[in-house]
Amino acid sequence: MIEERDGPPPPADASPPSAAERSPGHGNKRLAEAGSAVPAPGQGKRRKARRRGRRKRHAGEAGATANRQSAPAPEAVPGAPRRVAEPAASETAPARPQAGREAVDPARPAPRQRELYAALDLGTNNCRLLVALPQERGFRVVDAFSRIIRLGEGVSQTGRLADAAMDRAVEALKVCRSKMELRQVARARLIATEACRAAGNSHEFLARVEAEAGLTLEIVDRETEARLAVAGCASLVDPGARGVIVFDIGGGSSELVWLDFSERRFRPDRPLARHIRAWTSLPIGVVGLSERHGGVEVSEGSFEAMVADVRGLLAAFPDREALGRTIAGGNVHMLGTSGTVTTLAGVHLGLDRYDRRRVDGLWMSEADVSAMIGKVLSMSFDERVASPCIGAERADLVLAGCAILEAVRREWPCGRLRVADRGLREGILTEMMAADGVWRRRRGGRRNGPGRGQGPKRGGEGE
Repeated sequence: MIEERDGPPPPADASPPSAAERSPGHGNKRLAEAGSAVPAPGQGKRRKARRRGRRKRHAGEAGATANRQSAPAPEAVPGAPRRVAEPAASETAPARPQAGREAVDPARPAPRQRELYAALDLGTNNCRLLVALPQERGFRVVDAFSRIIRLGEGVSQTGRLADAAMDRAVEALKVCRSKMELRQVARARLIATEACRAAGNSHEFLARVEAEAGLTLEIVDRETEARLAVAGCASLVDPGARGVIVFDIGGGSSELVWLDFSERRFRPDRPLARHIRAWTSLPIGVVGLSERHGGVEVSEGSFEAMVADVRGLLAAFPDREALGRTIAGGNVHMLGTSGTVTTLAGVHLGLDRYDRRRVDGLWMSEADVSAMIGKVLSMSFDERVASPCIGAERADLVLAGCAILEAVRREWPCGRLRVADRGLREGILTEMMAADGVWRRRRGGRRNGPGRGQGPKRGGEGE
């Protein structure tokens, strides 16, 4: 007699085996061997005993499973975390996972729902949004939006936001709201900067944004803006540097921060904000400077006039002379987070199309920066428009940004500049996630992930 074997039933459309397939030597080798085997004396009784033992064992397991399934489930408490039931004492052996399904470890708590965060930066020139998912050591960008809206256009002359500028901003913010709703963002921080700080009708604008776009904006002060810029690009700091000058050239203001590592060494796992020795926010950006001196036709004389205006503002920087002495000692680099430095980096690389992956984190020497500023200054307006890394939207602003950068370089000449295609949005995400404790899981007794104010590793490509 052929021994019966456990296994799945044949498919419904399977045809019965032919006579040749039923004969020894064809089809399944085990069936052929079983059919032709000659049992040893007493082997048949031992086989029957083994089959009876298996049937009893299977019956017992089926009964235990039925009893567990028929037991009433405990009533769920609203808001209470779900827990995986611990195995009974008789279930000491781990069950084999089903095909295509992950085995559940009873000792591991049920995973928390993965929530998305959003950061919106409404600046004088741009409206930018990032939507990100926390990761083990940073976050991954899942969606992004950026549009030049020139909200601060004319504010330096009139002190008010223009109707057309507000219209452009509201339309961009509607897109941002749609993206956040589509992604089901759990937590967001939406900030507005210099244009709304300076305009006399900014509160009317915020009310309109809330009514038409359904978003509530927060006007942040300059100190907060400087801190967020540092937090956003902290992962690009050279750990061996004695100091770093972080600058963010914006549309309506420009922030500068001196990070001093001479007394306390920079550690990537510690908040970078504790190294801030001095900072300032200059009430000038690319929009206001180009409106004052012109941005379409820029001569060497008008460019030098822009540089002189900015250097006059830098004279009030706190600890200005101490910073100069530190730079003279060597091993201090600049870290620029703005459209100006990313534009220069794209021109330097000769990109046919802007590529963030090649620009973000790029090191440029002092000679490289000087050459690129000279190259852009030598371009006509039409040539700047035709440049793939400048374009029509930045053609009348880029030289004002170059003038601000040149003023900082002349005041504090550093040998190296690192380019950061990141800034306020990344800083916002970092602070929110750190406050929520998403990186507080410990591995080997040490905190896993960046601390508060520390720049995370950013993954994903959102723009």
